[in-house]
Amino acid sequence: MKKIILTGGGSAGHVTPNLALIPELKRRDFDVTYICSKDGMEREILEKEGVPYHAVTADKLRRYASLKTLIAPVRIQHGYHEAIRLLRKLKPDVIFAKGGYVSVPVVKAAKRLKIPVLLHESDLTPGLANRLCFKDVTFALCNFPETLEYLPAGKSFVSGCPIRESLKDGSREAGLAFTGLPGEKPVLMIIGGSLGSVYLNTKVRDNLDALLERFEIVHLCGKGHLDETLTGRPGYVQYEYISAEMKDLFAMADLVLSRSGANAICELLYLQKPMLLVPLSKAASRGDQILNARSFEKQGFAMVLEEEEITDEKLLAAIGELYEKRDELRAKMAESLQSDAVSFVCNKIEEAMQHD
Repeated sequence: MKKIILTGGGSAGHVTPNLALIPELKRRDFDVTYICSKDGMEREILEKEGVPYHAVTADKLRRYASLKTLIAPVRIQHGYHEAIRLLRKLKPDVIFAKGGYVSVPVVKAAKRLKIPVLLHESDLTPGLANRLCFKDVTFALCNFPETLEYLPAGKSFVSGCPIRESLKDGSREAGLAFTGLPGEKPVLMIIGGSLGSVYLNTKVRDNLDALLERFEIVHLCGKGHLDETLTGRPGYVQYEYISAEMKDLFAMADLVLSRSGANAICELLYLQKPMLLVPLSKAASRGDQILNARSFEKQGFAMVLEEEEITDEKLLAAIGELYEKRDELRAKMAESLQSDAVSFVCNKIEEAMQHD
């Protein structure tokens, strides 16, 4: 069998597109193995999905003074040597890297061993980890046409985001049964990203009484962010993270309040879910979520509220407006020519294997 290694981690957004590729890769007779970081949340996801994996040391390159900043280069170098030993043992034919800091030592090791690499950038502007890898890859892929100006010329392509086909197999009835919600009101889903959003969690809970007058709520609040005082609250359920049942929760959701990580909003577009996006602010990020959100707003796929402009009144009004405009937003999303990203990426993987 042909051997492929998938890598990427740090958040679910770096893992789920890789998981979306696996069924098609197996249909094409690939043996699939994953390389993740030793302390990332991706290990738990891979174990639940039954994906074989190996872990290497990885660390974030921080742009501020701290002890971790001094240690990071040493840890990355250590991870690089671990990756070289691992790749020599596994002997892959090709590597697909989704980003996150675990990708850096793996891609660098693959370059040294002359193994072809494909890298995928989800956001409009590339993150540091991917920028460090561009010169070492065979092909670079992305979600947005605007991103091509940041990628290596002559070997970059717009692929779209690989989305799990199974997401469309969800059942509203199964979602209601899983959550225990009665389904008598429209269902609002809150998604703060796989790591959770303290800001969104707080805003939702501060306005829970008003929201529950009109909606039933499924709140994905991130690991460690459950509020036990709200357990059993009629019309409200909360989970740290959902995997297998996610398709059913999507099926039952009438609208979504979400951060605007690229993979998450591409899934919502794929499922045609009306969305109100609250991007991570520039004060806490490099601003990529703001660009993602404004792009979707411009295309008519979403409404946007930035943190700096939110008040309780504006948030409640925007969610109400989202519900009123839901059909209009769905119609725009239906017009989107969503490319078959899974097939496109798998074709490029096979092409890279033949690349000199």
